[in-house]
Amino acid sequence: MTKYIRKNKSSYAIVRSSINYGKFREIDDAVLVRDILIENDWNLDSIDEIHEADGKYYVLKAIDGKVHILSKSKTEPSQNEIDELVKKRMRNPNNSRYGLNITKVFDTFIIKKQIAGDDYIFGYYDRLEDAEFVRNHLLDNQWNVESFSEIQYDEDKDNYRVVEVIDDKVYVLASFEDEKSINLDEVHCEFLNRITKHKLGLAQYPSLDELTDRIPELEEKFNTKARDDVWDFKNTQNPLDDIIFTLTPFQKSVYDAVDNSTVEDIEKALVRFRSGNFTQKIRKNLDELENQGLITKNQNHYIKQKPK
Repeated sequence: MTKYIRKNKSSYAIVRSSINYGKFREIDDAVLVRDILIENDWNLDSIDEIHEADGKYYVLKAIDGKVHILSKSKTEPSQNEIDELVKKRMRNPNNSRYGLNITKVFDTFIIKKQIAGDDYIFGYYDRLEDAEFVRNHLLDNQWNVESFSEIQYDEDKDNYRVVEVIDDKVYVLASFEDEKSINLDEVHCEFLNRITKHKLGLAQYPSLDELTDRIPELEEKFNTKARDDVWDFKNTQNPLDDIIFTLTPFQKSVYDAVDNSTVEDIEKALVRFRSGNFTQKIRKNLDELENQGLITKNQNHYIKQKPK
């Protein structure tokens, strides 16, 4: 019954000649897959996708030398359903939080892949769904960034995304429900707008860090310029100075005390202002300063955003 099956702390592994063919939570699943492997002379390429046993349909897939049970159901799945299950598992074989090749650093999602021993970054994203879209397309196209179109259909979300590849990094400029509503001039202008605001410290888009010194080049490429209804980018060299000038005296004191500081650090720096609800007052003003784009929060530390 248990030949080739090794019991671990919370799973059962199929092991033969020191080769691990798969890990399963339930002993019955391990036995089923082991028997299928024996029937196919341990040839993973010979295993059928669907197996019927005990009134259930099992969808199996060999990925990276191991057999996975992708689903169990009382009804036989269609080929489309099988393809979706395989695609989902290929993108996240280890059932990790973001799937293959996506990590999160603070508030930015990063697509990274190791190729020939070197780490390559394919893009930075403020939204997980943009990172997933780019990662999925790259997985399906052998990590070829040139496979993207300017307007790319996302079959998983059933929408369209405007994509730009800059220095082998993929940027998602915008997404739309239908292709007819896409105005590329407006999309490019808004993209430049975000880069410019990030450069000037008027808004925070960490995913655009590498583009802040390339605005003239991108304006020429897109044949448009950044425009905003509030800020005059051409005449505003240090727009944060204008915001700081309007702060209340206590807000200005809190702002001056921020230097990669925790709330406790700021309390110590402003001890001369201590009164009732002192901590709550500081937190309230920190929130207001953050909303105005003057500071950012990195875990428990507050960091001043200086004009660039």
